[in-house]
Amino acid sequence: MNKPVPASETAAAQRLGFVDCDIHPMQRTPKDLHPYLAARWREHADTFGAHVCQGLVGQLSHPRMMANGMRADAYPSNGGPPGCDLETMQRQHLDLHGCDTGMMVCLARGGMEERNLEFGAALAHAINDWQIHDWVEKDRRLKAGIVVPQDFPEFAVREIDARAAENEAFRQVILSPRSSEPLGRRKYWPIYEAAARNNLALGLHPAGISGGHASSGTGWGTYYMQEHYTFGTSMIGNVVSLIFEGVFEQFPSLNVAMIESGFSWAPALGWRMDKRWRHMAKETPHLKRPPSQYLRQHFWFCTQPMEEPEDPAHLYDVLDWIGWDRLMFSSDYPHWDYDDPQQALSLKMSDARRAAILRDNARTLYRLP
Repeated sequence: MNKPVPASETAAAQRLGFVDCDIHPMQRTPKDLHPYLAARWREHADTFGAHVCQGLVGQLSHPRMMANGMRADAYPSNGGPPGCDLETMQRQHLDLHGCDTGMMVCLARGGMEERNLEFGAALAHAINDWQIHDWVEKDRRLKAGIVVPQDFPEFAVREIDARAAENEAFRQVILSPRSSEPLGRRKYWPIYEAAARNNLALGLHPAGISGGHASSGTGWGTYYMQEHYTFGTSMIGNVVSLIFEGVFEQFPSLNVAMIESGFSWAPALGWRMDKRWRHMAKETPHLKRPPSQYLRQHFWFCTQPMEEPEDPAHLYDVLDWIGWDRLMFSSDYPHWDYDDPQQALSLKMSDARRAAILRDNARTLYRLP
């Protein structure tokens, strides 16, 4: 029997009508994927388990906060980890705050970090089935991201084409920014061609999933706050790679959502790239414009984690450079640093700008009705 709903959650919620660009569903147990795995791969999972690129994937590589990185109140009363129960998610977030659309980002057991590429492909296929049958079909507000193992491009392309044709709930392709090689490399280009061909955005989300490299250029940090900081730096390396290797000249309709990686670093990166490009443009003749223009045209950013300088004017300057039409709300439910949509955007701004961040920018990127 479910526990009584806290009084704070029974209060009438303000209808914000927002799009949440970062919700993390989770399996109650690994066996949740068994209905979507062939017998061979169920047996493989039970007998051999995972063979991941980085041995700490799925474990706590740092002494972390309580509740294993999750909201302590998000554990469902019927058992399982936070994020595994739709009713809890509806009560605590979707219904409470009036969420119109929730973009799901699956981080666990998706095959991105698997050395066995065939097993990784099977896991990705299962995760994509699981998203539709266990979530989208039960709550049409939820939209799915096509999980693909980026180091198996042949499978990734087939999966993207099949899923995009199968169900309009798939609105983006989820890749790990901690891949085995920088994402601008040509080995990944077939994935971008498939995403562009199907009018799907790329969703990049750090944390957890690793291609085998340390999270920072100097190795693993001692403390979790160091790990959290690398959410942005790992993205920066891939932004530079995608731009300078010519991905957007080759695929001019491709757009990228930068999820849970901050955004205040974008102007400084744009300035630095432009300075280097002015001095060394002959090395990359395939670039037809200053690098910052690609950054401002092809990348969208999410509010969580929001940088909060002492002087709000500094944040306005950052958003003026990025573009107020390039920032989208994200809550990171059900993680510990969850952002309440009714409190996250405390900056003074016009109603039009607030509506753009809460709803309209994401509707544009993801082509939502």
